[in-house]
Amino acid sequence: MDAFFASVEERDHPRIKGMPIVVGADPANGKGRGVVSTANYAARKYGIKSALPISRAWELSQQAKKAGRPEVVFFEPNIKKYSAISHEIFTYIGTLGDAMEPASIDECYLEIIDTSGTSKQVGKWEDAEKIAREIQDKVQKDFQLSCSIGIGPNKLIAKIAAGRQKPHGLTVVREAVQEFLDPLSVRELRGIGPKTGAGLQEIGVETVKQLRQKTKGDLIAHFGVKHGESMYKQARGIDDSPLETSREQKSSGSETTFDKDTLDPSEILGTFRALSEEVAKQLKKSAKRFKTVSIVVRFSDFQTQTRSHTLEETSDEKTVLETEALKLLLPFLDSRENPKHKKIRLVGVRAEKLE
Repeated sequence: MDAFFASVEERDHPRIKGMPIVVGADPANGKGRGVVSTANYAARKYGIKSALPISRAWELSQQAKKAGRPEVVFFEPNIKKYSAISHEIFTYIGTLGDAMEPASIDECYLEIIDTSGTSKQVGKWEDAEKIAREIQDKVQKDFQLSCSIGIGPNKLIAKIAAGRQKPHGLTVVREAVQEFLDPLSVRELRGIGPKTGAGLQEIGVETVKQLRQKTKGDLIAHFGVKHGESMYKQARGIDDSPLETSREQKSSGSETTFDKDTLDPSEILGTFRALSEEVAKQLKKSAKRFKTVSIVVRFSDFQTQTRSHTLEETSDEKTVLETEALKLLLPFLDSRENPKHKKIRLVGVRAEKLE
């Protein structure tokens, strides 16, 4: 889906059609504490994008206003509404192919099985393009929204292709997979974020073609077996991961951003206990037991740290979850994990390895 949350709000509020729209935390006149969830394409022209601090989005909006451009319209997320629309669209898409995997609230994979045993069968590619056009037309007509679609021989290529012509684009990659991949930035590949991207840059790799020129041994030596082999395969367009038509819940968590950066133990611990209780309720509702407890701490400078502990046996007890989470958190309140005594912006609790 194209700028899904923002597009839904634009659709539901005709008077702001064509305006720059941001869905995210309350900007609070530039003092907001959260981040941007979704920005429509008009807002992206201002430099606003997902995960940008909402305070910075507000600043960019005000700069645009001073320059005589439209001010950004801010919305807080309505996940219940977005989820209902997503469910309707995915239910429809699921009737069109042989298997469908929801990847997130606004993205899914649809598989068209080639019974001939070769991905070069002309009929199947034409079928896939026909289905893609049908999906776009249906989403536009029935939901007044747009989506971009990529067609490829596997999930990796289809995913990248879907992002090449936004909004309302359709990109098809048949046999010329390497030709399609080579010019792209390595950041287009799965699992290559800022840190790994910087590591690749240090060894002279910025494009997929440059990555492909590295041996598997080179990549494993620099990034370990798992990441090295993954990058080696992806650079060649290799992806044999199947569609996961039913996803088992693997974790449950909750996090919050403080109204003001703090090192006040009573405020942090009180918030942390409330988060633990919320996670425990989620687990009870889904009848799940956990094996691993993890926490996330984000400092005022946006440095983010995670810590985790795996139990000897699974548990569903709130006291166990809270106790183990607090053990991981407490070092961040003193010099053990926070030697510079930086204030804390966000904390989170997560129960993992659910059974």
